[in-house]
Amino acid sequence: MQAVTVTAEGGEGGFWATAAPIIPHPLEFFFGLACFAILYYVVKTKVVPRLEQIYAERTAAIEGGMNKAEEAQAQAQAALEQYQAQLVEARSEAARIREDAKAQGAQIIAEMREHAASEAARITETAHKQIEAERQQAVVSLRSDVGRISTDLASRIVGESLHDETRQKGIVERFLAELESGDVVREKVGGRAGSQGGDA
Repeated sequence: MQAVTVTAEGGEGGFWATAAPIIPHPLEFFFGLACFAILYYVVKTKVVPRLEQIYAERTAAIEGGMNKAEEAQAQAQAALEQYQAQLVEARSEAARIREDAKAQGAQIIAEMREHAASEAARITETAHKQIEAERQQAVVSLRSDVGRISTDLASRIVGESLHDETRQKGIVERFLAELESGDVVREKVGGRAGSQGGDA
């Protein structure tokens, strides 16, 4: 019995010992399969989700950075367009202000010229009126002086007082009217005196 047992044990050990090296022992095979299953479960439930999460986070970060860059570029483009629009508006506003200034300057110059012309016309008219008034005053004064001198001379020539106011006024006015119209008849004093002496 003992010999058979030993032979059987020796025969079993001899089979796995003489078998091909690529064929695993059943215990090793099942132990390795169990370890692979455990490792597969751990990788599937712990490692892969974590890797997928990290990949998703990095993808989101990259996409977010790209979106932020695109947004920043869009904002910069919008700011550039706004600046250009403001620059064009400022240039047009400056041109309009220059045109308005030119128009206002021309209008002010025209108003000043018109005011100066009207002021010159007013001053000229005032001067003419003043000259006319002074001329009229001089004519009145001259008439008064001429009337007085004429009355004195006539009184001396005629020998009669002509200083009566009504008489003097009538004589003077008639004389000046004849003088202005040119109807005064010039006579020599000597001839008139001789005729007066012959009449006497």
